[in-house]
Amino acid sequence: MEFFFLSLLLIISFLFSLSLHLLYFNKNSSVLPGTLPPGKTGWPFIGETLEFLSTGWKGHPEKFIFDRMSKYSSSVFRTHLLLENSAVFCGASGNKFLFSNENKLVQVWWPDSINKIFPSSVDQNTKTTSINEQGIRMRRLLPNFFKPEALQRYVGIMDSIAQRHFESFWEKKSQVQVYPLAKSYTFWLACRLFVSIEDPEHVAKFAKPFDVLAAGLISIPINLPGTSYNRSIKASNLIRKELLMIIKQRKVDLCEGKASATQDILSHMLLTSDENGKFMPDLDIACKILGLLVGGHDTASSACTSIVKYLAELPHVYQAVYNEQMEISKSKAAGELLTWDDLQKMKYSWNVVCEVLRLAPPLQGAFREAIVDFIFNGFSIPKGWKLYWNSNTTHRNPEYFPEPLNFDPSRFEGSGPAPYTFVPFGGGPRMCPGKEYARLEILVFMHHIVKRFKWNKVIHDEKIIIDPMPVPAKGLPIKLYPHQLY
Repeated sequence: MEFFFLSLLLIISFLFSLSLHLLYFNKNSSVLPGTLPPGKTGWPFIGETLEFLSTGWKGHPEKFIFDRMSKYSSSVFRTHLLLENSAVFCGASGNKFLFSNENKLVQVWWPDSINKIFPSSVDQNTKTTSINEQGIRMRRLLPNFFKPEALQRYVGIMDSIAQRHFESFWEKKSQVQVYPLAKSYTFWLACRLFVSIEDPEHVAKFAKPFDVLAAGLISIPINLPGTSYNRSIKASNLIRKELLMIIKQRKVDLCEGKASATQDILSHMLLTSDENGKFMPDLDIACKILGLLVGGHDTASSACTSIVKYLAELPHVYQAVYNEQMEISKSKAAGELLTWDDLQKMKYSWNVVCEVLRLAPPLQGAFREAIVDFIFNGFSIPKGWKLYWNSNTTHRNPEYFPEPLNFDPSRFEGSGPAPYTFVPFGGGPRMCPGKEYARLEILVFMHHIVKRFKWNKVIHDEKIIIDPMPVPAKGLPIKLYPHQLY
């Protein structure tokens, strides 16, 4: 159905978009000194979007980038993605340029279709500026909750939920599907730590519309009944209504002393004002919490699944992780929860996680928008162009990681990789503020699965689809072999 509408749209817009397309590049090529980056813009209207997405669906997202780096330029090339004139910045120098010039030459960019799923209360006449300003304000607010000293108090909660998760969904099972269970674990944690929803039934009910919403984020943005995009918008509206009710009740509970300022990120957001003493409107809080719940569990669940995959494939790596985790487990008294200090001892385990994030980064890349004309590596970048960086241009590049397809956790010993080469969490002012939170939830997950089980993959060569994160096509079914004692 969606492809029918896309085809119809292409036929209607073909001549019009082609003329605009050519006019745009002819105009901009004469505005700036130098030349536009080499490359091609593909089909009218859709550009190279389908090829860009299809390489991910086929499990090789780096192919689109590397083919063009080889053909056009290893530093930057021109294309046309998501209905926008675009340039792809490559390598450590491209990452450094974009990360270092945030809100100077470039700013974060999302397609307008995303704004319909995550709307805000801003004036539509000033939407671009206001949303960007709100993003800056949000990023000032989040580190206070996600900084290590604040997260220390939540390690025990993470461990307790992980224990309940594995007891409920893994133990006494001979075979499980890893990906849906990893999503269940990370979503349960996000619900508890962001909005204090902890009851498993409530969490499961809450998760259903989130799955619908996530499925529409990268769908063709046609808002007609029956399309994934339309269902995603409806799911977003449904979730926000429930979040607004939770916010309303939380305000009452805070006034009556039934809730605390530090119990979760919702209380933190309700009680924290900006530099002018203004508090965030309820609708904006609901939208930000919605975004955090989506981002706070999808990326981590992809990472946890990839970790299970690689540990199944690499017995020697599994054994080293097991030895480290069992040393920590044996130091704990019966019933004693993991602590911050325990997680700091998981050095080899974290190196393994980093190597997994290098080879299978949940965040493939992100877009920026040029807010002024500028020159990069001798090429003209016009104002308004969308700029894309991709982690694979460094993660799988032998210039930065020798024998890049080999799994080698020792890459992260000592001072680790060179700056701007390992970027699973982005970089600069836009670096993921939840990096430390993700580290904790992933290490807690590793601790519990490794000390309980060994496992084998059921499907030896299961395809990995990038949609938009690495996801096993069949959910990564594995056979479990419980340890006798742990």
